[in-house]
Amino acid sequence: MELYIIRHGITDWNRKRIMQGRTDIPLNDEGRRMALEAAEEYADIHFDVCYTSPLVRAEETAEIIMKGRNVPVIKDERLIEMNFGEYEGTGIDEHPYDSPIRMFFRCPEKFSPDRNAESFEELNKRTGDFLKKTVFSRENENNSILIVGHGAMNCSIISQIKNLPPEEFWSYGIQNCKLIKLI
Repeated sequence: MELYIIRHGITDWNRKRIMQGRTDIPLNDEGRRMALEAAEEYADIHFDVCYTSPLVRAEETAEIIMKGRNVPVIKDERLIEMNFGEYEGTGIDEHPYDSPIRMFFRCPEKFSPDRNAESFEELNKRTGDFLKKTVFSRENENNSILIVGHGAMNCSIISQIKNLPPEEFWSYGIQNCKLIKLI
């Protein structure tokens, strides 16, 4: 088995440093261009199946990368981005330095969700369920799998595969349209 993960192309909210979470923001023209460039850059990598978040920015990225490959693109709710609750739609920099949402990015091991946001435990539970029941299933044991997702959701999967401690949650980075081979 081979397992790859990639983050969606850029959106207008990414450019403005606005928290997207589960808000369904589409790719912008730059994001579509990034996905096209990724499709070209990774054209020689074989994928048997592609799983994607159901959010339009990830789904469109997956469709662009998989275009012409005859690879199934399967939406999975467990791959949706982390729920940032009431922080969604707000600028990251408009919150106090010691606020929970800023702590989420600076010191993830100290993050305590508020404002109806999802916890790391909740995020890891659903992404762990996806890994256990889908990635590591008998059906996929010999497949090359691509996951197209989001910053926090991708880092959750990476952290579980690489057995990273909470303080290293962001250590692999979350660049848009940059492929990471996990297995």
